[in-house]
Amino acid sequence: MSQSTTTAPVDIDAVLAEVRAALAEGDWERAVTLIESLRPPDQADVFEELPPEAQDQLLPRLDLEDSADILEELEEEDAAEVAARLKVADLARILDEMEPDEAADLLGDIPPERAAKALAKMEEAEEVRPLLAHADDTAGGLMTSAEVLLHKDMTAEEAIAYLRSIAPDTETVYYLFVVDEDMRLVGVVSLRQLVIAPPDARIEEIMDPDVIHVRADADQEEAARLMSRYDLLALPVVDEDGRLLGLITHDDLVEVLEEEATEDIYRLGGVPEEQPIDVPVPAALRTRLPWLVLNLGTAMASATVLSVFESTIARIAALAAFFPIVAGVSGSAGTQTLTVIVRGLALGELDPRDGLRALAREVLIGLANGLVVGGLVALIAAVWKGTPALGLVVGLATLLNMLSAGIAGVLVPLGMQILRIDPALASPILVTTITDTMGYLIYLGLATATLTRFS
Repeated sequence: MSQSTTTAPVDIDAVLAEVRAALAEGDWERAVTLIESLRPPDQADVFEELPPEAQDQLLPRLDLEDSADILEELEEEDAAEVAARLKVADLARILDEMEPDEAADLLGDIPPERAAKALAKMEEAEEVRPLLAHADDTAGGLMTSAEVLLHKDMTAEEAIAYLRSIAPDTETVYYLFVVDEDMRLVGVVSLRQLVIAPPDARIEEIMDPDVIHVRADADQEEAARLMSRYDLLALPVVDEDGRLLGLITHDDLVEVLEEEATEDIYRLGGVPEEQPIDVPVPAALRTRLPWLVLNLGTAMASATVLSVFESTIARIAALAAFFPIVAGVSGSAGTQTLTVIVRGLALGELDPRDGLRALAREVLIGLANGLVVGGLVALIAAVWKGTPALGLVVGLATLLNMLSAGIAGVLVPLGMQILRIDPALASPILVTTITDTMGYLIYLGLATATLTRFS
């Protein structure tokens, strides 16, 4: 009976201390040995903590594969800074060792003149150059070159001999995509199908002609949704004529999902761009302050409503105690609805055409939640202040505002989607403004209408 073995997590701080000690003694060989003994993510963690001058001298001394792994694992901005400092010849050698899509991404992040010089010195430039023509956030920008392609007129025996001759070093060899004489994608065959097929069977006879693919100009989110929905290890990318341009692999899918989820989280928080924790203060202010100013402007709507009912508030001071409840509870309900709708839009599970169905569902949920929460608030207000009429006003206002929060949580992001504005970006500010303003309007309007009963 075999036993599985596990490796304990690496103590990055301890290794980093050893590397720093080796560098302080000028022992480059030991520093290289320490870093090369780590896995790529750990190598990058240690490398990024070193000063730039140490990075510049250490990277060319590492094995090419390790140097490539480090640049692939570093954050895009950090990798670009390192690449910008390297000698062009050293950069070209490392780029040749990187996956073509990763090399293209890195070249796209450094100054064009330097990228052109590095490309000119690369041996594998022709694999990378076509990838530079596509925007980073498209399927074309995400793809890597297809190393292994079969022709539909090959036999199974010829295909296997072809695979043996090129000895592909690729993670997508389980999927073998089939093209015709014009490089148009016409099918896919699994490695298992190829192995068990009769030697003289033509690829066209054993392939599956129904290939899930994506256009090069499609958004990377669409590619990620396809790969996730159909559980694909690789997704072929084609041009407008159906010609195969490259492949998106499963590791790229993980990166896209992480990137898109991070982007949505930031935007739901009113931060339009991803910001590391150590981003410079001026840069943080430039991205955050405008949205806070916009929020201030929309908050004036709530202040205007309150000013209209100043006399009501002055006559019944007890009303003020329940402002946070009416606005806060409905605000939470609006955020819940907004989160569900934005997520559905982001994952392609919801389309603006489904708006009425989504609206009806959220109104029903808002009504149920409003009855329960509004009833509890009414009871608390009646017992606390000893005024049943006040409890009725607070409870009814909570119910109606939770309904309005549900409606706003659906209509605002759907409306922004129709207008081709990212629903995650400004929806939170608008929904919060609507729930606060409607909450105060309903609450104080009801109080004013029934004022003579409990004043």
